[in-house]
Amino acid sequence: MPPGIPSVPGAKVVAAFERADFTVARISGSHHVLRHPDGRTVVVPVHAGKDLPKGTLRNILSIAGMTVEELRSLL
Repeated sequence: MPPGIPSVPGAKVVAAFERADFTVARISGSHHVLRHPDGRTVVVPVHAGKDLPKGTLRNILSIAGMTVEELRSLL
């Protein structure tokens, strides 16, 4: 993949976060709320067949304290 934010669907982002020890705490509509044991909480919108907008993914990574490289290694 080229450098920068990858284009990925929300379901793949949820799976990547689960590999990083986040667990799905609850699902509210199309939003998956994930929690890490250290207390970090992120919300990932999951819409079938659609990639997350790059700005949304960048914000999710910022809230989670994760870099793009870390996300790429988990995908």
